[in-house]
Amino acid sequence: MADLGYDADFLETTLAPPQAPADAPKPDAGDVDLDYTHFTVRMHPTRRLASWVASNIDGLRLFPSDSISRSGESFRADPRIPTTSQTVNDAYQDNRLDRGHIARRSDLLWGTLTEARTANSDSFFFTNITPQIDDFNQSGRGGSWGLGENAILAQEDLEDRRLTLFAGPVLRDDDPTYRNIVQLPREHWKVVLYRMDGQLRFKSFVLSQDLDRIDERAFLDDFNTYLVSLDFIEERTGLTVPSLRENTSPAELRQQGGPVLVTDAEHVDW
Repeated sequence: MADLGYDADFLETTLAPPQAPADAPKPDAGDVDLDYTHFTVRMHPTRRLASWVASNIDGLRLFPSDSISRSGESFRADPRIPTTSQTVNDAYQDNRLDRGHIARRSDLLWGTLTEARTANSDSFFFTNITPQIDDFNQSGRGGSWGLGENAILAQEDLEDRRLTLFAGPVLRDDDPTYRNIVQLPREHWKVVLYRMDGQLRFKSFVLSQDLDRIDERAFLDDFNTYLVSLDFIEERTGLTVPSLRENTSPAELRQQGGPVLVTDAEHVDW
């Protein structure tokens, strides 16, 4: 039986997903989470994109990404919520915008072969997708979005080869509207949680895209990755992560500095 949804106890500490402000508007269909194999999505009530995605990675049971084919998989709307509440194919036609996974397909391919194949398919729901420029999204082309997971999974002291991730777009009121379809997020954020030396640790990142020249012919060009504090993430997104503050040592919280430009994820002091 596949593990459906984000497991808050995956790192042996209960880590609830981010919380929206108490006065935030609720979706028409109710304030619900959408559970998939190894991850959970909370949709924003008005932006047609995820507010956050919470996921788990079991590195000891992770299949190589090329061992499970994405052939035959198509990006699709989740039928559990209205299609009008999701950003779908019309935003991605004839441009350099990728349908960018928030929870990476390759991170979800773990467990039994059946689980991994189900997770592979689940990752293609538009609820787990944001508009991302191609070289931002594709780590094989040097893109930033997945390099943090690659680097931390390579650490020898990583306990049980397990990671928990919270991630999503930074949804700002002044994000530019594209084709009268969707407001494009200028930035994305990610918090990577793990255990080393018996302690819960985390690193927070903001990934910034340059949208100054976006129009029908000139698209996203530049992005940067910054190591930032949890305070920075919470201020930027309006979300809070009280479960992380409650379960992390004061020393760990203090050492989260920044913003610091990251040019190579392997150089981060994990």
